[in-house]
This record gives sequence, C-alpha cells and structure tokens, in this order.
Amino acid sequence: MRVREWDPRSASATEINSLVETVNAVLAADLPDDPPWRDVQVREYLAETMPGERRITWVAEDDRLPEGESKIFGHVNILLLGDIGVLEVLVRPELRRRGLGRQLVAVAARRAYLEGFSSIGVEAIGGTAAIPFYESLRFEREYVETRSVLNLDTVDWLALGSMASGISTGYRVEYHPGGPPDHLLAAYAQAKAEAQRDDDDLDLAPRSSDPQRLRESIDTLHKRGLKPFIVLAIHEASGEVAGLTEVVVPAQHPERADQYDTIVAREHRGYGIDRAIKARMLFELRSAEPTLCQVQTWNAQHNESMLKVNAELGYQSDRDWFEYIADVTQLVQFLEPKD
Repeated sequence: MRVREWDPRSASATEINSLVETVNAVLAADLPDDPPWRDVQVREYLAETMPGERRITWVAEDDRLPEGESKIFGHVNILLLGDIGVLEVLVRPELRRRGLGRQLVAVAARRAYLEGFSSIGVEAIGGTAAIPFYESLRFEREYVETRSVLNLDTVDWLALGSMASGISTGYRVEYHPGGPPDHLLAAYAQAKAEAQRDDDDLDLAPRSSDPQRLRESIDTLHKRGLKPFIVLAIHEASGEVAGLTEVVVPAQHPERADQYDTIVAREHRGYGIDRAIKARMLFELRSAEPTLCQVQTWNAQHNESMLKVNAELGYQSDRDWFEYIADVTQLVQFLEPKD
C-alpha cells in the first residue's frame, strides 16, 4: 500500500473509475439507501474550487501496480479556505480498522500545519464508523443537524399546489434555473449575508454573500457538474429578495438532489414565503429533471419553523450529521508516530 499526493486533473480514467468504485463501496456500507455515484464529471467535481481556495488530495493505492493503473483503496482531500481546512476521508469498508484512515488524516493534517492553518473541520455521518473514528482522534463535536429526504413519488401534488400559491399579496415568485440573473445578484447576496450572520455552524461549506463572490460560486457549481436551481420571492414594493431557496442536482448522482440554502429575510417572515418557494421548487424540478427521484436537505434541530415546513412538504427524517473540529497542531502531535 502506498499513499501519494494525487491530482484529479491529470489522473487516468482508470484511477477516476477506481475512485468511484471506492465511493460506492463506502456508500453501500454507510448509506445503503443513497444512490450510487456515476463516473460523470467526477474529475471536475474534485478539481474545481472557488478562486482563492485550494483542494489538496491524496490516494492510498495498491503498490504492486504502476501509478495510474492501480486500484484506489482510500482517498483524502483537504479544502483550504479562510482560516479552516475541511477534511474528507474515504476508506473501503473491508480495509477499515487497519490504520489507513489514521494515516490519511495524518498526511492531510501535516499539510494543513505546514500551510499555516490552525483548525480542521470534518463532517461525520451518524450511525457510521466515522463517529468513533474522529472522536478517537480527539476531534470535538461542534454542531449537529438532521438530514431529511423527500421521495417525489410520495408528494401530494394537489396540496403542494396550494402551498405554492399561498404567498401573501405584495410578493411574486420567480424561478431561475442555472442561478440568479445579474440584475438580482446584489439583492440575492444581501439575503445570503443576513442568513450568514444568523448561523452558528462551522461554515464547512460557507455561503458567498458578496455579489462577485456569489457569481463565482455559481460558476464553480456548474464546472463541478452541480446544476443549480433557484426560486426567489421578490418583494414587489422594494425589489428586495425576500426569500430564496436553492437546489442542486449533481451529475454524479442525478437521482437525488441536494437542498442548499432556504432563506427568508427577517422583515418578510410570516407571509408564507418559505412554503411557497419550496413548493414551487418541487414543481419546477419535476418538469426540469424527469429522472430525479429524491431531494435531501439538512436542518438544525432548533430550526423548528423550517422543520415544520419540510414535514408539510413530505420530508422524512433520515439521520444525524455531525460537524467536528480539531486543533491542527494538537492533531499533528497526536498522530506523530511513537518511538
């Protein structure tokens, strides 16, 4: 077994395919109800980042075969953004508990230390081996949210139609596949900035709340094979973006979409905006993505209003998702080989 730094841009098709096989082996063990990945724009998904951000990747592979032809058994990447490194680790289930995951974390932590980063964050899925693994490495739990999944074949579309039209007068709902139009970027960014101030999570996937940065974020999604769909509520008197909801359909698993932000500005709450825009989104997705079967979303348990809306739409709670953080220096010291 060898571990080496790996660039998805120059990786062979054999390596990309092997990585997808490893992803799917991990999904089968940890999230058996999730759709498997397809080998579609995986290279771009791994390689593309926002301006000013970097993702560094390593693979663990069979050392009996030449580089580029070997089977990938494990993978780690660290996204360096702001003042935190965001870690992702995959190890094939049959090779767990042999020290490979620990070795991969050590490699990424050492690089984060050399790059001057002080913290590493990671997401871990409840009910999987990731929880005891990260806690054994002294990562500290900082934030918990629950994933819920909506099966589109169980949606009550008649009731959904009532929700979509249940917005108060003085607002209009707009649908923008691909991202917000340029003339709404500033208002859209303002709504995102307000939501960012209200959050208390680790920002492992931080929002873009500057108009230019927001445009770059949308462009990066497209490059990574993530197709965004946007529904907005516009306050007609002021032209403000009173509410927004975002869903992304990944080329890698187009059967299940990911809900990103749903935001209603404080002064526009209580007018049925959240239900209306999320219901409208589901109608648009049904038309635009006929192969889509499910939408998944994540919410903090204290966000009772959004949990209620999701329940009305038909979402079912699935499992908890945890965010952990570790001090880089302490992590590197802990993972140093002992004499």
